[in-house]
Amino acid sequence: MIYLFYGNKSFLIKDEIKKIMKNFDEVNISKYDLENDSINAVIDDSMTLSLFDDKKLVICENANMFTGNSSGASEVMLAYLNNPNPNTTLVLTVNHEKLDERKKITKLIKKIGEVKEFNQDINSFEAVKREFKDYNISASAINLLIDRVGKNPLILKQEIAKLKLYKDNNTITNEDILEVTHKKIDADIFKLIDYIVCNDKEHALELYYEMVKLNEEPIKVIIILANQFRLMYQSKNLLKRGLSEKAIAETLKVHPYRVKLALQNSRKYSSEMLLDYISDLADMDIDIKTGQIDKNLALKLFILKK
Repeated sequence: MIYLFYGNKSFLIKDEIKKIMKNFDEVNISKYDLENDSINAVIDDSMTLSLFDDKKLVICENANMFTGNSSGASEVMLAYLNNPNPNTTLVLTVNHEKLDERKKITKLIKKIGEVKEFNQDINSFEAVKREFKDYNISASAINLLIDRVGKNPLILKQEIAKLKLYKDNNTITNEDILEVTHKKIDADIFKLIDYIVCNDKEHALELYYEMVKLNEEPIKVIIILANQFRLMYQSKNLLKRGLSEKAIAETLKVHPYRVKLALQNSRKYSSEMLLDYISDLADMDIDIKTGQIDKNLALKLFILKK
């Protein structure tokens, strides 16, 4: 069998591969990445019989010959697809939203293999509900978990696993979530940014004190604030130059979802305002590191003077 999984939801692709891997012994599984390995190594392995079993699994990441990229790999893969080894299950992955439908190689794999797209948005509530299918958990508790740790599927899975280990019965309460899970600081950073920019000093300080209670290091808060303001500034200006969200993410080498959030939040602020915040935070960082000011006091003063 030959599979081609493509899309920007890499975590969903990984989950799909894990399901396939369960049908094979570990010694019969090979993994390749075409950013580091040659296509010839992948094909040679796919054509070779396993020493331990009749069946084997070959996983090949970044199989970009199915996109607009052109390379000699396309011809090598095309030759294999025309005469595949029936004893090998080959899984090819592409971290792109679309395939090049005009290519002969793409048309062929759609005929002989199974092609699946992984671009769909995830309903976090339903995803958490499925993870807790054997547990009693209320809708309010699910929403609390999502609000607390964010919507990143990988982080949600980690926190859910911690909750399952923590409980010796099958009921998950709000108190369990507050006791076990780690509150995601990034979720509150945007609120803090909004309070600062809107000159809402009272709520900004209140939120900062909450972070301190959760043992968040002031330096960490400062760094995250600076990074968020910088990403907002860079994304905003690249968008003005005509770049798409995807192109911005590739240029800045960050996840597309971070760019999407940064652009949404940057609409509220001018480029000049964002630059001022970045400059003030950089000066603050220097003052803290040179011992000119206490880190807790520095962040309070930054909030109060905005």
